[in-house]
Amino acid sequence: MQEVARVENRTIGATGHSIPIRVYWSSTKENLPVLVYFHGGGFVLGNLDMVDRPCRALANAAECVVVSVDYRLAPEHKFPLPVEDAFRATEYVAQHAKELGADPSRISIGGDSAGANLSAAVTLRAREQGGPRLAFQLLVYPVTDYDDDRPSLHEYGEGHFLTRAGMRWFWGHYLPHPADGQNPDASPLKAKSLRGLPPAMVITAECDPLRDQGEAYAHKLRDAGVAVRLKRYEGAIHAFFHMGGVIDAGRAALADAAQALREAGVRR
Repeated sequence: MQEVARVENRTIGATGHSIPIRVYWSSTKENLPVLVYFHGGGFVLGNLDMVDRPCRALANAAECVVVSVDYRLAPEHKFPLPVEDAFRATEYVAQHAKELGADPSRISIGGDSAGANLSAAVTLRAREQGGPRLAFQLLVYPVTDYDDDRPSLHEYGEGHFLTRAGMRWFWGHYLPHPADGQNPDASPLKAKSLRGLPPAMVITAECDPLRDQGEAYAHKLRDAGVAVRLKRYEGAIHAFFHMGGVIDAGRAALADAAQALREAGVRR
């Protein structure tokens, strides 16, 4: 586990509940870029501890503040409640950026798997609602399409950590009704337009059933005029981003993500 300058657990007030967050500071400097990060786990599993290692690594390597968000989970809290928590947390960071030692003009958003889905949904809501203003999105093997039936779902749907049956199970717990899968807040790939969204880095794994839907989202972003860097990590499986301590691809992906965040932090 990497040491950072400071770590603090906080809670964000929301309607009828509170949202736990964990804030990581890479240094004592002020006016740093900030990344709002959402963990994966199929909208059903996961917590702040699950992404503690990558959040520490990103804070240090990207020289930024990282705000990790413990949004509510299904099946107790079905769609769209996790999206609402993610958006509320992003609003909080924008409103309290100075208090966090962060620059409100350099807010990035990101996550892995289901967390990347929430990140994409938040960018769509922010565009429609006129803010918060986001500088960059980091999408690590994102879930983007409830109706996915692309080749990677079948080629790697068994025996490669995440399974096709597992994805059906997660969706079944997350969505109140199958029809909700057509909502862009659940399936960002179904948005009519991705124009005007922040620049993105999309990370995919070769041996991941979600690979093709993640890459389809990157292509749709690019077709909408959004600056996108798409990188597929050969031989990698879903969740490899968390395995930087033992897998070369995981270390490389963390380094690439941090570089993209640093470059985004330079832009205004």
